[in-house]
Amino acid sequence: MEETQIKKERVKRIFDSISYRYDFLNHFLSLGVDFYWRKKAIQLSGMNSNSILLDIACGTGDFSIAANKAGVKNIFGADLSINMLRLFDKKAEWIKGRTSQCVAEFLPFRNESFTNITVAFGVRNFYDLLKGFQQFYRVLTNNGKATILEFRLPSNKLIRNFYLLYFNKVLPLIGKLISKDREAYTYLPESVNEFDEKIDLVDLLKQSGFSKVEKYSLTFGLVQIVIAYKL
Repeated sequence: MEETQIKKERVKRIFDSISYRYDFLNHFLSLGVDFYWRKKAIQLSGMNSNSILLDIACGTGDFSIAANKAGVKNIFGADLSINMLRLFDKKAEWIKGRTSQCVAEFLPFRNESFTNITVAFGVRNFYDLLKGFQQFYRVLTNNGKATILEFRLPSNKLIRNFYLLYFNKVLPLIGKLISKDREAYTYLPESVNEFDEKIDLVDLLKQSGFSKVEKYSLTFGLVQIVIAYKL
């Protein structure tokens, strides 16, 4: 089995496995700050009632639900994990019939279908980032925006050391106790560390056709918001 297929199957298995505890763990492990991160990303992206949103790697729908509360009504979700999508359906009646089980690298949508794309803590799970971002560009309308919310390693040495201790030691232990799946919460710190060291999101987005990319840092540099414009 080739490396990309191995990653795809691993990600699908992990998120199907932890789906029933995913929301609780997200809020618990972030001390609830994840609500603020999503709200800030939506504000910075300038979405409104006229937006047509595709939420990629939507999981159980927290980003979509936050966007809906902010006034966005035309929302679609996409995720590889069918268990996540089923939970999204239960949480939000209005999303039923508007979710697709798919990967970012092969989006089953027509060209220029959406004004906005969001992806929260999901780009690390793509098996081909450039191909995924090219798909973003294809399905966005002119003047559309792709908004990425993702972890990063803080530059401040003290905060970075605390972050690494929490991510590499505390988080896997709590994740295992609550979700019964240790791999899921060792995968998270592994993927964040590797991603931050090797991936330049701004460069990849520009390679994909986006002509303007803005980057914001939140919560002592723990999280980044990247907004790419199709102009």
